[in-house]
Amino acid sequence: MINDRETARLAVRMDKWLWAARFFKTRALAQKSCEMGRIESNGHIAKPARDVRIGDMLKIRNAVAEYEIEVVSLSEMRGPASVAQAMYRETEASRELRLKLATEQKALQQIEGFQPVARPSKRDRRQINRFRGRG
Repeated sequence: MINDRETARLAVRMDKWLWAARFFKTRALAQKSCEMGRIESNGHIAKPARDVRIGDMLKIRNAVAEYEIEVVSLSEMRGPASVAQAMYRETEASRELRLKLATEQKALQQIEGFQPVARPSKRDRRQINRFRGRG
């Protein structure tokens, strides 16, 4: 029979796990993301205190991308990136969609053209004005 202590080790709070798996830089950001409904656990919107267990399917939307993952291991401590990546397995569909969106984003940036590195200097502004016929 499993007692409460053993059960506690088989589950971790959602915000702690997301932080430990390096989806968010701080636990507060992970908590806020849960409260905003950007995290789904097994098809349900997850609250920050919801337990994460091995085998759970999570859908995570953060500033960078959208991930669909399966939880492989649990941890409450944030460690190196290599350890964090071993805590979950991303689905093939999620990986393909992320790569597709990344290539589209690169293509869009190339279409938009050259973006200046800094503001034009005084000399550059004078040349621009002369080119436009203003001075």
